[in-house]
Amino acid sequence: MSDRRRAATAAIIGYGAIGRVLAAEIARDPSAPRLVGALVRSRPDEARAALGPSVAVVSDVEALVALRPDIVVECAGQEALLAHAGRLLDAGIDVMAIATGALASPGVLEDWTARARRSGARLIAPAGAIAGLDGLGAHKRAGLERVVYTSTKPPLAWKGTPAEDRVDLDGLREAAVFFDGSAREAALAYPKNANLAATVALAGLGLDETRVRLVADPAATGNTGRIEATSAVGTLLVENAGAAGTNPKTSASTAYSLAWALANQSAHFVI
Repeated sequence: MSDRRRAATAAIIGYGAIGRVLAAEIARDPSAPRLVGALVRSRPDEARAALGPSVAVVSDVEALVALRPDIVVECAGQEALLAHAGRLLDAGIDVMAIATGALASPGVLEDWTARARRSGARLIAPAGAIAGLDGLGAHKRAGLERVVYTSTKPPLAWKGTPAEDRVDLDGLREAAVFFDGSAREAALAYPKNANLAATVALAGLGLDETRVRLVADPAATGNTGRIEATSAVGTLLVENAGAAGTNPKTSASTAYSLAWALANQSAHFVI
């Protein structure tokens, strides 16, 4: 990575459960890009008080662009990403997106990569609350034949989603698979729960060929993501399990994955 592309400054979109942890991780890591801004729509005064005078808290993307960060990390969901990513990429600012399910909407990935190509920016998808994307990429090079991603969460995490129409979340006594379809379908139908399905798909067989199973399990104490893949050179089996964040739809490890990926953008030694 050239010095020009090595990130020295960063901004975030959103200051909720993920954004707060990420900002704290940036502040305590002297090798991380310096946080210069945050785009916050809800309770901006709280964000200003928490982030301090060195971080500009703004309410619109033009003000964020004016800060000229090297990279912007989206921590606010698909709607925020769809609203702001195109403008940031046009301005030559790298975008790290955790709400990758937005890329399942027809034409979005093609449009954003074209914008990034024209401006010299990059659209970056971190691993999030999953492991094994490097191995999946290797198998993709060798010739992937099958990828299944299974996301298992407690019933509470699926409240307010179409899962409520498919299974009795309050009455479950055992694990229930309530969705079995493509990654594209999962990401669009469950925008707050199935972004990882899109990430796994984009790293592997693609949004339409990757099979996704969504599971509500009353015995689950946290969120679990599992990748099963087969290629011409072997198999891959990876499972990442952990506690949910303050938002039960999101894994607690998500913010730390973003912090790791962001640190790599400014590092001279990258793993």
